[in-house]
Amino acid sequence: MADKEATVYIVDLGESMADCHNGRNESDLDFGMRYVWDKISTTVAASRKTWTVGVVGMNTEETINAQHSEGLEGYEHISVLQDIGPMTMTALRDLRSSIQPSHTYGGDAISAIVVALSMIELFTKKLKYNRRIILVTNGESPIDDESSEDVASRLNDSNIELVVIGVDFDDADYGFKEEDKSRSKAKNEKILGNLVKQCDNGVLGTMAQAVEELAIPRIKPVRPFKSYDGALTLGDPSNYQSALSIHVERYFKTKRAVAPPSSTVVVNPERGGPSQSETLDEDTEMGGTEFSGVKHMRTYRVNDADAPGGKRDVDFEDLAKGFQYGRTVVPFSESDLPITKLNTKKSFTILGFIPFSSYNQFINLGETGIIVAQKHNEEAELGLSALIHALHELESYAVARYVQKDDAQPQLFLLKPNPAIEDEFECLYDVPLPFAEDVRSYQFPPLDKVLTVTGNIIKEHRLLPSDDLKQAMSDFVDAMDLSGAGLDDEGKPAEYAPIDEMYNPTIHRMNQAIRARAVDPDAPIAPPAEILLRFSKPPENVIEQAKSEIDALVDAAEIKKVPAKAQGRRGRKEPVKPLSGLDIDSLLGESKRTAISLDNAVPEFKQILATAADDATIESAAKQMGEIVRKLVRDSFADLFYARAAENLRVMREELIGLEVPGLYNKFLMGLKKSVLSGELDGDRREMWFKHIVGGHLGLITQDESEVSEVTADEARAFAT
Repeated sequence: MADKEATVYIVDLGESMADCHNGRNESDLDFGMRYVWDKISTTVAASRKTWTVGVVGMNTEETINAQHSEGLEGYEHISVLQDIGPMTMTALRDLRSSIQPSHTYGGDAISAIVVALSMIELFTKKLKYNRRIILVTNGESPIDDESSEDVASRLNDSNIELVVIGVDFDDADYGFKEEDKSRSKAKNEKILGNLVKQCDNGVLGTMAQAVEELAIPRIKPVRPFKSYDGALTLGDPSNYQSALSIHVERYFKTKRAVAPPSSTVVVNPERGGPSQSETLDEDTEMGGTEFSGVKHMRTYRVNDADAPGGKRDVDFEDLAKGFQYGRTVVPFSESDLPITKLNTKKSFTILGFIPFSSYNQFINLGETGIIVAQKHNEEAELGLSALIHALHELESYAVARYVQKDDAQPQLFLLKPNPAIEDEFECLYDVPLPFAEDVRSYQFPPLDKVLTVTGNIIKEHRLLPSDDLKQAMSDFVDAMDLSGAGLDDEGKPAEYAPIDEMYNPTIHRMNQAIRARAVDPDAPIAPPAEILLRFSKPPENVIEQAKSEIDALVDAAEIKKVPAKAQGRRGRKEPVKPLSGLDIDSLLGESKRTAISLDNAVPEFKQILATAADDATIESAAKQMGEIVRKLVRDSFADLFYARAAENLRVMREELIGLEVPGLYNKFLMGLKKSVLSGELDGDRREMWFKHIVGGHLGLITQDESEVSEVTADEARAFAT
């Protein structure tokens, strides 16, 4: 399969494409472009120069194509909106402004296919490309089919795939048929259908199905990547002739999919404009237009009483790396750093063997690899085959030590045999294993008995399930069985959640949002596709069938609805007085607290607020608590005091919400953010803001949390970024 692609999209921009049909609230053009924009934005995201795109407009006001320029007839109102080439964000934005409905019907669909065909032939020449033409139309403009056979023959000769997607085209397989279809549209559908049938590689479909399938996540195929090419050994071949050495190659079998990373950019002050997302180097501009890369510059300072301001700048070369040991930093010089690294050599060595029965599957750590013999090496093929069959016959796994390259960290691999007798492919599968230091053993109390302090065993206890509860739970699990809750194509029971239909909602939702924002930065992002939410809750038919078991489980477990916790507001009221009217604090010789200490800030802060009789006392307590938070952040070595400062901030936030004075907290937090991000608190303290304050949900108090707050939820979200 060729790694190069040349795709030309033909978009019908006729006057009728601006109309809405079949109960849709969007025009035929917008409906069809949902498919086109999704495909083009996917190409942009791939950022591969060998994936090229061209766009041709049909039924345009102007005529811009090579055939018309040469004086050929029948190519009027067809315009090349973009020549074939790599697709960028800038080109995508320019193209968006060109996709507008016109006021003409003069363009011919088959002529537009000829224009696209000529573009592909000129661009690809005789090189190896995947060639494709995609036509999007509603079939309302007249089509001349006189040359359709010649066009189909030319498409076949050039090995070009023709995909015709019609808005509201009939499709018996999909189950769609447009009622009250005009005669001209029915005729054009037939012409385009005959053209597709004459092509060796042609597809005709309805736009409704194409748009519906856009919600299905596209799985990115991973090309085989060789991670190791060398000897698989058993013993030491350099010292013992009886040692085993087989030249093998290792490839990735499975690869972990990750969400696309974000890049930090800044609006170019010389140009400005809407956002644009592309990857860039530090010294280049993003896409050449609105955004520029962010350059990071760090300065290092140490305390120096003789220097201006008590701080002295030091060069990076003068710094030494250090490792934290408890609360002490142990410095390491450059000459000592090699001691911390393990000197390893590239190797793949079998350490031993274990039986199938003694291995627990949950020990598997990560991605799977596949090990095959070196290509065109018969001796290696024979040796690996013998090892695979020996492991299979003895029902054993091999445990191997793997070092991908010199000085790389060693890994432990479990090697599973896969002889050709199973699926006609002979190989070893490997999966990483934990080292002994990676395994953590935890002791949990038994689930079927209670051990008392004196050593007695109690079988019946309020914390232990009764026999009735066990039976109810067993019936509930059986009733909620999903293995046959789905339906296959024939309507028969099938597995509800097959593994190939379960997608990571985080990755695919983020990709969906990025594509939507790339195409139209101002339009709202559509809700997540239903296929991503399909398995977030049990199917309704299973819940309905298991209703009796659910009710029985509720009764057996004595499940009761917990009433909502009353959230009364204390407000700024008079402190609670005892019925006797006596001043208890005075009788006990305790004066009312007015100051808060650093070592006991939380209880002392609460004590002041509990006895506060006026606003001044509350403001004073909030101010003192704020200064303590600032001091903890300022004096923290790395992140040592960040958690303590965040806890003080959390208590301050909760108490001020209860007293209905959120303005004191919001005012303090605004000042704290400015101090943290500007470096006023003795260096780079941004981790405190983003990890402990934003990540700990300690942002501004909104109107949803306190009715007297003046901050909206949107303002709070914007402030947290």
